[in-house]
Amino acid sequence: MNILIIPDSFKGSLTATEVSKEIHKAVKKIIPNSKVNEMPFSDGGEGAIDFLKNNKKGTLILTKTFDPLGRIINAPFFLFNDKKTAWIELSQASGINLLKKSELNPFKTSTFGTGILIKKALDIGCEKIYLGIGGSSTHDLGSGIFVALGGKLLNKNNVEIPLGGGELNKCVKIKTDLLNNKAKEAQIIIASDVNNPLTGVNGAAKIYSKQKGASENQIIELEKKSIYFSSLIKKFNSKEITKIRGGGAAGGTAAGLYGLLNSKIKSGFDILKKISNLEKIIKESNLVITGEGHFDNQSLNGKLPIRIAEITAKHKIPTIILTGKKSVDNKKIQNFNFKIYDINPPNLSFEKAIKQSRKNISIKMNEILNYYLKTNTLL
Repeated sequence: MNILIIPDSFKGSLTATEVSKEIHKAVKKIIPNSKVNEMPFSDGGEGAIDFLKNNKKGTLILTKTFDPLGRIINAPFFLFNDKKTAWIELSQASGINLLKKSELNPFKTSTFGTGILIKKALDIGCEKIYLGIGGSSTHDLGSGIFVALGGKLLNKNNVEIPLGGGELNKCVKIKTDLLNNKAKEAQIIIASDVNNPLTGVNGAAKIYSKQKGASENQIIELEKKSIYFSSLIKKFNSKEITKIRGGGAAGGTAAGLYGLLNSKIKSGFDILKKISNLEKIIKESNLVITGEGHFDNQSLNGKLPIRIAEITAKHKIPTIILTGKKSVDNKKIQNFNFKIYDINPPNLSFEKAIKQSRKNISIKMNEILNYYLKTNTLL
């Protein structure tokens, strides 16, 4: 029996690699003669660098840069073997994982540090940059990246506005005179892991900014500032960025860089799927096990488990999705060919669930696989 284990990370608890190893141990315990392919994956956000490194596609480059609040840190990016292509994870320098809960504030947090990583990649000769933008702590529409690459955002007094999403409405002029020439020439591809647009009911502010620390009033303000800055970009580059598919990813970084740097927006999953020859691997499997920390209605907007399930449905392969928390409308998934399993017992506190993730994955996998062997069906 060929079993493919291909989860995303369980954010705040286990990396995709750690989740894979726990599932693998459970599989070997119940089905010892199975052939297991452990392939911790990413939808283009966090975890892509680990995936590329594990599959020996290149090397890590460690760079001095800044965290979302401007403190000096060291962060890696991935240089492909051709030495002309880099994969940069926004979360490495601008991620929510870099801040304490009390520090979260999308009015102040910035993508500037990610821009420094891009600049370093350009300086060492990269002509193509993939920017994976999951896990951000920011809502600055990528303006920090633009500034790090030499762009200027000026207020009515011809002074640069502060970094972060809080004063985008103070910008009256976008200048590119000092923009890094290599940034103008390079191909910058945004690897987006969601389909949300920048603004509106399903936009970046209303869907994602609360988890980044925004209050209800700040959510309203971020939406207004996004609309304003978008109108400024339209004057600057004749690009309408508010409704682009995937433009809302990472606090509007995708939409902002599309407008400011003419970046392209593509599915991060599709990029990595091609690099890894994933569909062929899935077709050769008899059972696929994937998962993520929280499976909710947002997961249906192109997150990893749903993208895996789309491929397995095409090839009629039984599919298990493990999650630490399931809060999805069942009507929205009734036509999919998978089963979702919450690994945690009822009424377990969030804090205990985080600490017991390994144990709970093991218990749930034992339960699922024993039933599967007896009945040849999923629970």
